[in-house]
Amino acid sequence: MNGGAQLGFDFATTRLVKVTPSKLATWSDCPRRYRMTYLDRPAPPRGGAWAHSTLGAVVHLALRALFDLPPAERTPRAAAALVDRHWTSEGFRDAAQAAEYRERARGWVADYAAELTPDAEAVGLEQWVSVATDRIVAEGRVDRIDRRGAELVIVDYKTGRRAPTEADAQASQALALYAVATERTLRRPCVQVELHHLPSGEVLAWRHDRGSLDEHVRLAEEAATELAAAADELETGGDTDELFPPRPAPRCGGCEMRRNCPEGRAAAPPRNPWDLLAP
Repeated sequence: MNGGAQLGFDFATTRLVKVTPSKLATWSDCPRRYRMTYLDRPAPPRGGAWAHSTLGAVVHLALRALFDLPPAERTPRAAAALVDRHWTSEGFRDAAQAAEYRERARGWVADYAAELTPDAEAVGLEQWVSVATDRIVAEGRVDRIDRRGAELVIVDYKTGRRAPTEADAQASQALALYAVATERTLRRPCVQVELHHLPSGEVLAWRHDRGSLDEHVRLAEEAATELAAAADELETGGDTDELFPPRPAPRCGGCEMRRNCPEGRAAAPPRNPWDLLAP
């Protein structure tokens, strides 16, 4: 064999597109917001804090801390105290409104703790999981992963004003991708996903089969291919508005990129930072 000869390869590797459920959802909602959020550098200025986002973040932090405690210490009193520990008033109208929702959050988390079974076993808290297919790397952070028998279950906390439904759990691309990635990361079967709505105390569960999980992955791959192609064309001088058009809708009233989008401002009046709180 000629020592100076080099082996040639006549195939090209496919670039895997790295996505998160948040990126995919943003692309689906509004390509312009996707561009401003993930591609523009320097990034455009965003709006300020939203009270409902603050409330959700506090509840998530309190619940994570709750499951860091030994099971015997996960009492309603401890749960309420964890809300106090993590509380912030960003985005609320005034101190009175912040105090009202702080007390609500204390009650939600305390009630949640009261309903926990002694053998509840969380094997992942804010766990980062990922999975690679032939076309994408899907990754994200799961609120909680439970072990129930031989299986793992995805738990996602919700604090929104609208109680979710079983159909929401079934249709959630994020939960399906988390299930696929969790199974790959932790090497245990994972097909059940759950939405735990703290304000109502409801648990909405859906048990996927391989076909439904594969369909969610396929749709994620299609969206990832589209957004990656648009980003590549933008880099080579493509038209910004054609590649990343706005999708004006009532939700534009609460978009953090609203100030940078004339179409969004025309589509809906601005919302106050506390308008999306549960009544």
